[in-house]
Amino acid sequence: VAEVLELIQKFEPHGVGARDLSECLLLQLKHAGRLCPNTERIITHYLDDLGRGRLAKIAATLRISVKEVQRMAEVIRTLDPKPGRQYAGVNDVRYLIPDVTVEKINDEYVILVNDGNSPRLMVSQIYRDMMSQPGLYSAETKQYVEERLNSAFWLIKSIEHRRLTLYDTARCIVEAQRDFLEKGIKYMKPLNLKQIAIKVGVHESTISRVTNNKYIQTPQGVFELKYFFSSGIESVSGHSCSSLGIKRMIKEIIAEEDELRPRSDQQIAETLRSRGYQISRRTVTKYRLELGIESTAKRKRY
Repeated sequence: VAEVLELIQKFEPHGVGARDLSECLLLQLKHAGRLCPNTERIITHYLDDLGRGRLAKIAATLRISVKEVQRMAEVIRTLDPKPGRQYAGVNDVRYLIPDVTVEKINDEYVILVNDGNSPRLMVSQIYRDMMSQPGLYSAETKQYVEERLNSAFWLIKSIEHRRLTLYDTARCIVEAQRDFLEKGIKYMKPLNLKQIAIKVGVHESTISRVTNNKYIQTPQGVFELKYFFSSGIESVSGHSCSSLGIKRMIKEIIAEEDELRPRSDQQIAETLRSRGYQISRRTVTKYRLELGIESTAKRKRY
C-alpha cells in the first residue's frame, strides 16, 4: 500500500494522494525543488500560527528573522491546498446573457431589454376561430375555450407588464447612476429599492422581484441589477458616496501604502475624513473585511 501511495504522489497535479494538508503542501514544494528544512518545519508544526499571522512567534521558535519567515510564508501561499480542484467541472462552462443592455448613443443612454430571455407567447388561431363560430360547438365547449383564452391573455399581459417594469427599473437605475456609467465605481451613488419603486410607481417588493437574478450590461461591465442598490456616506459638501465607492477608495488607499508601515483602520478613516467623508474606524474595519483585505499586522512586511 505504501509503495502504491508513493507512486500516486508522483502524479500530477503535484500534491494529490496526500494524507493531510501539510503533506499536500510539502509534496508540491518537494516536486518544485523548493523545500528547505525551515519551510518544512513551518508547514509541519506551525501552519495554524502562520494562518493567524504569528510570524514573530515562529521566528523566535526557529531562531530566524521575521523577514525570513515572511519570505517562506509567501512561498507557501503560492501552493494549492486542493490541487485536484483544477480538474473539477472543466466542462461546466456557463455563459451569462444579460437581461438588459445599456448603450450610449449620441450622449444619451439607451436601454434595451433582451426579449430572448422571456418566452414568446401567442394564442393559437384555432381557438380564436372556435370563438368566432359558436354555432359549431356546444355551450360547454365554448365556455371552456373562453376560460382558457382569458387565462392565456392574462399570462401574455403579465409577461409584457413584467418586461415593461424591468425596462422602467433599468431606466431609473441608469438615471440615478449616470456618474458611475461615465466615471466608474467611485462615483456610484447610494440607492435603495424604495427610491426606484417610487419612480416606477410600484411597491418595492415588486422591484425586488423584478431585479432578482437579472443582469445588466453597461459600459463599465456586466452587473447584477441588485448591485446598484447600496447604502452610502455623506460628505461634508453634501454629496453622497455609495458603500461600493467607499470600498474602492479603501482598496486604493491600502494599495498605495508603505508595506513596511501599513495603515491602520483608524488612519484609513482619517484619510477618508480628510477627503470629506465622515466615516468611523469601525465602518472601515467592516468594509476592509468585506473586501477580504487582511489586518495591518498581516499586511506588514519586514
